[in-house]
Amino acid sequence: MKRTFLALMSAFAISLSHAAAAEEIDTHKVFLPKDLKWASAPAALPAGTETVVLYGDPQKPAMFAMRLKMPKGYRIPPHMHAQPEIITVISGSLSLGLGQAADHATVETLPAGSFSSMPKGVVHYVFVTEDSVIQINAIGPWGVEYVNPKDDPRLNVAPETKRP
Repeated sequence: MKRTFLALMSAFAISLSHAAAAEEIDTHKVFLPKDLKWASAPAALPAGTETVVLYGDPQKPAMFAMRLKMPKGYRIPPHMHAQPEIITVISGSLSLGLGQAADHATVETLPAGSFSSMPKGVVHYVFVTEDSVIQINAIGPWGVEYVNPKDDPRLNVAPETKRP
């Protein structure tokens, strides 16, 4: 009896979570480029980039899609994420490298239209050689863990200039 009750409660909880997910997915949304409202990127990223969340919430444990607008010369030091990350280059290009030391000689340049998938925990870094926009699709909560703590912008910002 107890086992049946637990099985029913589990099935009920699963159906509720699927219903909530279906409700979110069933909401049709369209984002035209001219209507995107760019804002400063999360404090986990070096200053100078902008972001817009298209779907979901990167801080919740569910799917999300966000774009990053990065200027020429922007870079993200070696880091990793706790969840798999999918990157699509929308415009410009992205120089993506793997490993614990950022090295221009070992990057692969991904032009507009390129797609990259990365398992969780893969250490990578980014160089931007032209103004570029990428889209990140992942499951939250999204975060950045830098290989070298000195690279973490959250630790190197004066209190009066800290970003959200």
